[in-house]
Amino acid sequence: MRLILSLLTLLIAGCDLIPRSHLERVEDSGELRVLTRYSATTYYEGPHGPTGIEYDLAAGFAEFLGVKLKIRVPDNLANILSDIQNGSADLAAAGLTMTDARASLFNFGPVYQRITPQLVYREGSPPPKNLDVLRGSLEVVAESSHAERLHALKGEYPDLSFQESRELESEQLLNLVWEQVIDYTVADSNEVAINRRFYPELRVAFDISVPEPLAWAFPPGEDRSLVEKAEEYFAGLRASGRLDRLLDRYYTYVADFDYVGTRRYMKHIEQRLPLYRNWFEEAAQQTGEDWRLLAAIGYQESHWDPGAVSPTGVRGIMMLTQNTMQHLGIDGSRHDAEASIEGGARYFSSVKNRIPGRIREPDRTWMALAAYNVGYGHLEDARVLAQDDGANPDSWTDVKKYLPLLTQKKWYSKTRYGYARGHEPVRYVENIRSYYDILVWQSEREHPPAPSSPALTIQSPAL
Repeated sequence: MRLILSLLTLLIAGCDLIPRSHLERVEDSGELRVLTRYSATTYYEGPHGPTGIEYDLAAGFAEFLGVKLKIRVPDNLANILSDIQNGSADLAAAGLTMTDARASLFNFGPVYQRITPQLVYREGSPPPKNLDVLRGSLEVVAESSHAERLHALKGEYPDLSFQESRELESEQLLNLVWEQVIDYTVADSNEVAINRRFYPELRVAFDISVPEPLAWAFPPGEDRSLVEKAEEYFAGLRASGRLDRLLDRYYTYVADFDYVGTRRYMKHIEQRLPLYRNWFEEAAQQTGEDWRLLAAIGYQESHWDPGAVSPTGVRGIMMLTQNTMQHLGIDGSRHDAEASIEGGARYFSSVKNRIPGRIREPDRTWMALAAYNVGYGHLEDARVLAQDDGANPDSWTDVKKYLPLLTQKKWYSKTRYGYARGHEPVRYVENIRSYYDILVWQSEREHPPAPSSPALTIQSPAL
């Protein structure tokens, strides 16, 4: 009997020695451990919760696997790379460029975006023509693909010199260029596009390489089971069009950079907004909206000018009709800034409450803004056109493609409310999104939010 028990013990022990694949370990643990970094192009805490393109992709992958997403943000890029190399996490979703040197250290998933590294300087200094004639300090993130590329270029440009920072991220280096603490940095084209709204004097001197691929990094080794699952996941995103819609959601609205308009807006934040900020904050408390969103609406409508009048007769900071003010039960002239802001906030909130509850944020807010501008009926017409065409009527990225069709008889003849200047609400929403982002950035510089927890575990939402 003892012999049989001993054999059974050895057999059971032998079963434990059979290695499980990376995918099986993730499934058994019930969580996907993801490393990322804080930036506008990766992951951050937004007004509606965690957001960022890398966050959305990772959350979708966790849902695809049927596990929870666990996010961790190491102190710097070097730690992200070392933690993945030693297997301390399942993958890094951090806007990583897939270089030849990195490909020898990690397994990489499929390419999901291409970016171009660019040399950035501040307007006012002479734009450099090449890397041999830099007149000042150049600083990049340590162990980044930018540092790797610059090291490779030293053979071609022997006078090239630069510093590598282990303390600062790319967005912080862009800020230092803008503040004229350093003269140059190298940043990815998507980061430059987003951050020029906050630092409008930043300029691109030239590209330092051809477009490069971004991909997730996985621990090295022959076990590619989780990588193969990621390949399956991304293939589904591409086939369904969801990857293109996600990229469009984060980048399309920042593509048309307007230096003059942005500079004027920053000036108005300093000079005009303080006159009305308290009223925007009070209206936000009454309606449950973000005061910065209400202020962004007000700026789009009137540039915070209480005496503004449009050719169609709407007036005031929030550009309301007299009928709207009366319907809302608000006393006072439309040129009364406090009354106008209260009326605009209540009207926007009432429009938003009409948006179907199943539509998630931030799409719910973007659609409410479109309806605030063009009318709820026309928004519904565009959603019907989207649905009839096989698109998603609950996605702003889809619906905004159908709003402009309301100018064409071929399309508006099929709708309930008919013709509308459908290009206007699209531009209206995109402008307010940029104004809002800048206000969020500005207000958080004044009062930085409390540091986030180093690890965040959530049930993954649908992509």
